[in-house]
Amino acid sequence: MNTLRKATRQQLFLPIVCVILVLAVNMVYDAARGAGIFNFFHIYIQNDLLQGRLINILNRGSEVAILAIGMTLVVSASSGTDISVGSVMSLCASFCCMLIAGFGVSSVESADQFAMPIVVGLIGALVMGVFCGTFNGSLVAYLGIQPMVATLILWSAARAIGLLLCNNLIVYIRVPEFGIYGGYIGCVPTPIIIAAACVLVVSLVLKKTAMGLYIQSVGINKKASRIAGLNSRKIIFICYLLCGLCAGIAGIVASSRITSADSNNIGLNMELDAILAVALGGNSLGGGKFNLAGSIIGAYTIQAITTTMYNLGVSTEVTPVFKAVIVILIVAIQAPPVKAWFKKHSAAKAAKKEVARV
Repeated sequence: MNTLRKATRQQLFLPIVCVILVLAVNMVYDAARGAGIFNFFHIYIQNDLLQGRLINILNRGSEVAILAIGMTLVVSASSGTDISVGSVMSLCASFCCMLIAGFGVSSVESADQFAMPIVVGLIGALVMGVFCGTFNGSLVAYLGIQPMVATLILWSAARAIGLLLCNNLIVYIRVPEFGIYGGYIGCVPTPIIIAAACVLVVSLVLKKTAMGLYIQSVGINKKASRIAGLNSRKIIFICYLLCGLCAGIAGIVASSRITSADSNNIGLNMELDAILAVALGGNSLGGGKFNLAGSIIGAYTIQAITTTMYNLGVSTEVTPVFKAVIVILIVAIQAPPVKAWFKKHSAAKAAKKEVARV
């Protein structure tokens, strides 16, 4: 019983339980239709490419996983969310394709038609992401504007700016050199590699430096951190800058996946999935302590839920309802009155056992 109580107090308990539930639903569904109980885990090579539902989830969930990295840092440090990441994704993708194709050009079929090299477009997308993160970070950290209000500016404006950069066109970059970032390297999907690299780099920075401790300290108590000698504003600013960079990387992956810059659809509603990934990962949306691994598990769990809904025949219009239910449950579980009730109930149960022993 003590072991179970310790397990439930772990930060990764909630995301792991959610993963197990999603896997269980898939296994039961596969067994019911006679496909084999472990069909969900079946991975195979077809046309020299890795295939399987598990691979599809890891591949399709990569953009949300990358966004969840930046969102985790922002939530922890500022006790708020960056709701502009989806629109910033779209802006970065549009800027990247516009640089490569040239302003006003709607389609590029070969490298000879490039206005600029692909590397310039990629760097441009990352710089644009950093610029957007800098803008958001300045408003939140130095002007003291509420995070949701500050990021609402780019949430509404970034996608429109992307359309202007593309001259209200969907810019197609139909060349293998660009498509590889959303395609395959060998037999492995490139987005999985990019997401894994982002997680690895950020994890090493947080563990090998004091940055992770500083972020949590500022998130728990800004005034106390300032008194202790930490520059709270600078730390919050850096978190938003990194969040913008992650949005730029996700934008490159998303545009490369469809070999175009579709400003209206790239990153649409992905900010909600990123926030949900952080919450699903057992992280408090009130800031403070965070677990990056939990957010990544949460991101892929969301994609697994979406894939499961499609397999069960649920339409795309209804899927957000299930996500909304999950958000309500997570927020309710993390609410102080609910936590207090569980703690009180557990203490009362322990007291009864002590009385029984006596």
